[in-house]
Amino acid sequence: MDFNKLWQNFMDTIQNHYMDFAGRVGRAQFWYFILVCVGVSLVAAVIDAIIGFRILGAIVGLALLLPTAGMAARRVQDTGRSGQIVWIWVIIAAIYWVLALLIALSGPLGALAFLYFFFTIGWLFTLAYVVITILIIYFCAQPGQPGDNAYGPPPPVFYPGAAPA
Repeated sequence: MDFNKLWQNFMDTIQNHYMDFAGRVGRAQFWYFILVCVGVSLVAAVIDAIIGFRILGAIVGLALLLPTAGMAARRVQDTGRSGQIVWIWVIIAAIYWVLALLIALSGPLGALAFLYFFFTIGWLFTLAYVVITILIIYFCAQPGQPGDNAYGPPPPVFYPGAAPA
């Protein structure tokens, strides 16, 4: 596996398809993008733990929200379904990341505010977020439709390995 190709896929999505919900993307390209997103998030979490100020993870989460949503929508569209379900996930995830950012900025009182939110209506957000996330993961794991569909031609094959000799 060539890490440079994985990073190029990630950067291409961030730079050229930041909020692109049109077209299709293949399974390999999508899941390798998610792999790099997880790696970037882990690095942000480690840096947050080292500096003791939990703001970088929330900023990274908000920054990766729209590219991840665009990739998920295009992946779902590759299976022949509408990518509009991703918008529900985006709205719920944005609420969570904004809350995480506010909690990080407010210190110990922010934790009390989050607990109040969670025990009033926050559990509904949690349930909806988990259900929508599982549904999107299920759709993204399905094989794409061969040939053209309503969302465009089939995506090019993405192979992150070294070029064959």
